[in-house]
Amino acid sequence: MIHAFRIPERTDYIKLPCLDRHAADRYGAAFLTRRTAEVVDIRRGVLEQAILGFAPHLMIVDKRAGGIDGELIEPLRALRRRRMPVKIVLGIRDIIDEPTPTRDSFKRARDLATIARYYDEVWIYGSRAIFDAAREYAFPPDVCEKTRFCGYLQRPAARARPHDGPPRALVTTGGGGDGTDLIETYLEGLLALPRSVALRTTVVFGPQMPIESRSRILSRYGNIGDVTFVEFEPDLTARYAEADVVVSMAGYNTVCELLSFGLRAVLVPRCNPVREQLLRARLLAARGLFEFVEPADLGPAMLMDKVLGVLKSPPPGPPAIDLDGLPRIRQRAHALLEDLDRCCAAQSR
Repeated sequence: MIHAFRIPERTDYIKLPCLDRHAADRYGAAFLTRRTAEVVDIRRGVLEQAILGFAPHLMIVDKRAGGIDGELIEPLRALRRRRMPVKIVLGIRDIIDEPTPTRDSFKRARDLATIARYYDEVWIYGSRAIFDAAREYAFPPDVCEKTRFCGYLQRPAARARPHDGPPRALVTTGGGGDGTDLIETYLEGLLALPRSVALRTTVVFGPQMPIESRSRILSRYGNIGDVTFVEFEPDLTARYAEADVVVSMAGYNTVCELLSFGLRAVLVPRCNPVREQLLRARLLAARGLFEFVEPADLGPAMLMDKVLGVLKSPPPGPPAIDLDGLPRIRQRAHALLEDLDRCCAAQSR
């Protein structure tokens, strides 16, 4: 999916074979489903060659300290064994999962020991005031010393566009792989509204929505008046600027976008295979930032009641939440690289 986005200058990427998460700690090949062992070997080989061959000065690892099923352990060992000049950072979202399963997962994968041994810092893209991951996930003292709460990552936002006519709703499910139920529930609720209630809706499917799901939705709901269906847009800035309310799941990137735009929203979090989204939705709703629907309570009438209720509420002011993650990440990156320069200079004397 990365090819659909604008890549900055002096930047390139390597595409690894995709994995799907079937359970909290269980992955399998996403597309080459009969060749999982080969996919795992290819990923390990590509990662090792890319890391040791490129020889980065700053390496930021996403979420799993040892990679999926330990695929990063050997490259990490090699970097430290060869004394290569590199600062290694683990970046994690505000919430991984509920505390108990996350602690168990860390223990099985020896993630905290890996952080203590190989990593220079841990960056948490969230606020300790919302969720104290270091405490909830029982980081030991040596890992706590390396941990920095950076804040949520604010996105560039466009000004809201005034419009005439009925309120505008945007329904988006991120990648769309598991968003079919949410979209169908919303559209069923829309069909049940009395004619006196007008609502203009844009539905964004997402690139990972199965073709059969997309076809079923268009076949059943494609002729509803005032509903526009969009396949996929890598940048929803213009759509957010036009929306009076957003109906979405509670993925990290979506939530950061909603907070950046100061939008009214109804969150419908997924709760499998992990409860990351559910925890995030509950915590942010408790602060009055969004409305949300418990997955077990999701139904057309419930969802539409939430949407109409949000539309009757006054537009929100600036969200009372730390959105300074990107400036702090730049500061930490500069600090680590300056420290690396000092260490290299001292060793060369």
